[in-house]
Amino acid sequence: MIGTPQSAFRAASLVMLAVMAAMAFSRSGVADSLSSNPTLKNSADFSSIANPAERSRAIFNEIGKVLTSPRCMNCHPAGDHPSQGDDRHDHMPPVWRAETGHFEVACSGCHTSSNFTLHEPATYQSIPGHPRWGFAPLSMAWQGKSLGEICRQLKDVQLNGGRDLAALQEHISKDDLVGWAWNPGEGRKPAPGSQEATGKLVQAWIDSGAECPR
Repeated sequence: MIGTPQSAFRAASLVMLAVMAAMAFSRSGVADSLSSNPTLKNSADFSSIANPAERSRAIFNEIGKVLTSPRCMNCHPAGDHPSQGDDRHDHMPPVWRAETGHFEVACSGCHTSSNFTLHEPATYQSIPGHPRWGFAPLSMAWQGKSLGEICRQLKDVQLNGGRDLAALQEHISKDDLVGWAWNPGEGRKPAPGSQEATGKLVQAWIDSGAECPR
């Protein structure tokens, strides 16, 4: 028996409501999982390590939780393209770095001066943004490297933009582009801790000798 137009409309409405409820529940679950931001230990947590060099290495291992998070790693690619997402897949649309001989597309074509939240259905919830949005040069590529290699790279003034340890600490603790990692926009999990906590750890690492993991 064929239902009346009214009953068909009612059934379609119920289906639509069910779909919308499922989508809302799904987005709520994603938001809940993204809101849980892991904390960082502070410098006092390492005071029981008597050997300064070992304490310094342990502190840098804690800093490494930030450096190896997707929020940092995605913009420090080893290849021609940045990556995106927590799974660090290739950036879409494809972009290339100019220093390897490719035509470099300006990031500002899609990334504005601040995070932009989408209000229409998409596979992502926001587009990240900052006035200086871009990805790091090859000299500061971190992907595929050990934490010890990243540490030695950070300390090398020939690779890190000419920063001594004091300037490096200032960069990590105060630069607002670095700070984006803790305010990455809707749909992205922030880096662990906070920029302030990371800056204090970097200072404690420096004060204990700036040793790198082996």
